[in-house]
Amino acid sequence: MATIAGSLGRRREEEHEDPREHLMHDPLPRGEMNAMVMDSMHTTSWKFWTVAGFLAFLVLTCFFIAWGYMIANGLGVAGVNRPVYWGIFLANTVFWIGISHAGTFISAILRVLKIESRRPFTRAAELMTTFGLVQAGASIFMHMGRVWLSYWLFPYPNERGVWPNFHSPLMWDFLAINTYLLCSTMYLFLPLIPDLAMARDRSTGWRKIFYRTLSLGFRGTEGEWKNLTTAMNIFAFAIIPVMFSVHTIVSWDFAMAMRPGWSSTVFGPYFVIGALHSGMAAVAIVLFFIHTTMKNMKYFIRAEHFNTIGMLMLLVSMAWAYFYFNDYLVPWYGGDKWNKLVQEFAEKGPLAPLWYIMLFCNVAVPWLILWNKKWRQTPWLLAITGILINVGMWLERYIIIPEGLSINRMPFTWRLYFPRVEVFLTIGTISLFILLYMLASRIIPLVPVWEVQEGQEVHMLRRIGRAEVPTLSELE
Repeated sequence: MATIAGSLGRRREEEHEDPREHLMHDPLPRGEMNAMVMDSMHTTSWKFWTVAGFLAFLVLTCFFIAWGYMIANGLGVAGVNRPVYWGIFLANTVFWIGISHAGTFISAILRVLKIESRRPFTRAAELMTTFGLVQAGASIFMHMGRVWLSYWLFPYPNERGVWPNFHSPLMWDFLAINTYLLCSTMYLFLPLIPDLAMARDRSTGWRKIFYRTLSLGFRGTEGEWKNLTTAMNIFAFAIIPVMFSVHTIVSWDFAMAMRPGWSSTVFGPYFVIGALHSGMAAVAIVLFFIHTTMKNMKYFIRAEHFNTIGMLMLLVSMAWAYFYFNDYLVPWYGGDKWNKLVQEFAEKGPLAPLWYIMLFCNVAVPWLILWNKKWRQTPWLLAITGILINVGMWLERYIIIPEGLSINRMPFTWRLYFPRVEVFLTIGTISLFILLYMLASRIIPLVPVWEVQEGQEVHMLRRIGRAEVPTLSELE
């Protein structure tokens, strides 16, 4: 018995991980960490500017020129026509809103639950929210066609007493997106203030003026930290229900229309889970590029952080599969012939390849890869998984919106949707999102240094005999 106990003890010692492999247990001097983050912001190579220049070219041609061409010639140059009046524009809107939701949700929910591995990547996720909402708003304006009349969306009184149409889904989306944009921008800015103050003290020239303006005179006094912590806690708890409500409103754009395949009572939670599915996959992609392309980021972004995101992706993919097949089986059991036609159109019709690719990317890929801890901690593999998930989620929105409108209760109006200029505009929105993120990475500290330092201070190694045991001290 003693021999067995001794061998088990030695095995546990061999399998025990070095506590310093975790960021919270591997502290560096505060000045050194600040210098690492500032150095990563100021270090750019010719590869960075080459990629940025190529993306700027795509934005100019596929975003501004293509959009200007559509404005000059009207929506007739797009593929939208009876019965498909909502094309890729609305699919892109739902997709980008989903991308934006997960960024703030990951930061807020992990902060509320006090998950320590969140600390180095919360800002990278929060930036996705702001830039994703920019693309969502642009997609709505593209869908409007006559964008110069966009002020009709504002709920304002006017001389003629004609108010905007509150029954229009665009009105709902306008209010939802602007509410979420305002809340998420404030939630992004609050924890950014201490790092802007740090950058202010380490910069010169226009950067110093820029950081001094945005840091609002932050000096790190006890009162300032107390007010900042209180405000962050309030926003962390408030932003979670706002996120759920916003994407539920987006789902109502479809569920409240008496269309075959859309009239569903689970569209609310189904769309929320879909938003988290695509958004968390996007966070994995962003972390991979930060980890591999930015100097000194390997110290902050480690295998444990990819493991955390991978586990969240696996959990959300299971929830998405449940809601998807729930929404699929109930109409099938109900026996409505129009719903059956929509399902057969996706399974056996022209959309069959897209439907199977969607299920492969959203269910098979994460379930086959993310169950293994070693694979979850492999950055490039997790990034490929995230790319495939986002391809699948975009196809899901494409099948629901433009192709779902092809089948209605009037067969003489059926028509397949074929996108035209929308393809270039989609490429333009993706290019603009990546370009904005790249430029922001050279202006804004992507790692919240003060949060990492705070976590390392409350995590320390206490010596018990000959062993060093990690402990967590609660600081008031």
